[in-house]
Amino acid sequence: MTVTIAAPIAGTVIPLTEVPDPVFAKALVGPGAAVDPGDAATLRVTAPVSGKLTSLKPHAFVISHRPDQGVLVHLGIDTVHLKGAGFMLRAEAGQQVEAGDEIIVWDLEAAREAEKSLVVPVIVLDADVEELSVAEEGPIDAGGVLIRIS
Repeated sequence: MTVTIAAPIAGTVIPLTEVPDPVFAKALVGPGAAVDPGDAATLRVTAPVSGKLTSLKPHAFVISHRPDQGVLVHLGIDTVHLKGAGFMLRAEAGQQVEAGDEIIVWDLEAAREAEKSLVVPVIVLDADVEELSVAEEGPIDAGGVLIRIS
C-alpha cells in the first residue's frame, strides 16, 4: 500500500542534503524532503498525512499515520530558540487529524529577524530511503504530493 505525504506548506521542494542542518541533511532523523517557503509572510501549515498528532511543539509536530511510522514536520532550522514567537497552534497533541487540516499558523517575521533558516524539513520517521520517492526540486503547492512511501 502506497502512502502519500503532502507538502505542509507551499514553496520550493529542495533535497534534504541542502537543509542547513547536518542532522537533517545527513538524514540522521530519517529520509524525506524539504520545502523552502520563499518570501511568504505567513504560512498556514497543514497536516501532510492523516493520523494521530502524537507530538506538537510550536516549531514542529509529528503525525503517526501507522503504528510503526510517523511524519515529522519541522518549521525552520533552530527555530526552537524563538520560544514559540510567531507560531500559533491550531491543533492539540493527541487528536486525530486529516491530511490538509491546519496545525500551525507561522508568522515568519520573528524567524527572519533572528536570521533563522525558514526551510521546512518533512521527515518520514522509521523509514528506509529505498521506500521513498520524493517530488522533484521545484515549486509545490500546499497539499501537493511531496513524498510517496511504498
